[in-house]
Amino acid sequence: MALAPGDQAPDFTLSDQHGAPVSLSSLRGKTVVLYFYPKADTPGCTTQACGVRDHRADYEHADAVVLGVSPDVVKDTSAFDHKYGLGFPLLADSDHAVAEAYGVWVRKERDGREYMGNERTTFVIAPDGVIRDVFRSVKPEAHDSLVLDALERLGGAEAARS
Repeated sequence: MALAPGDQAPDFTLSDQHGAPVSLSSLRGKTVVLYFYPKADTPGCTTQACGVRDHRADYEHADAVVLGVSPDVVKDTSAFDHKYGLGFPLLADSDHAVAEAYGVWVRKERDGREYMGNERTTFVIAPDGVIRDVFRSVKPEAHDSLVLDALERLGGAEAARS
């Protein structure tokens, strides 16, 4: 089942590119940008990850933590981070359990071949753990502007409630 705005974000613990555990619940109180990507060091995924890297100051200004999740193993996420100097957590979901929990482990087709993989999807999770925005089948070049606009709206909504 696909998650939608208003749903509670499922908790998880995955290893980052350094082998350290990262739990969504440990980030409660912070806005989290959780983005799922198909495979480390492929053209679209590199464009998307380098966009996040290049907009680091914008994400920090929005007080948001960005987490990238792929079905890669830690070794591959580590190599991806090192090659491009990404500098934000890349989480290894090699058994795709988290992708399944978020409804982004989907049937895909390429060159007439069917396979299962991550749908390029981003969830903006508010400090209370509730999903505020979902961007499905995101174009890598458009990712940061979509997410940063959502963070701006969320910041305004959160400030209005204070």
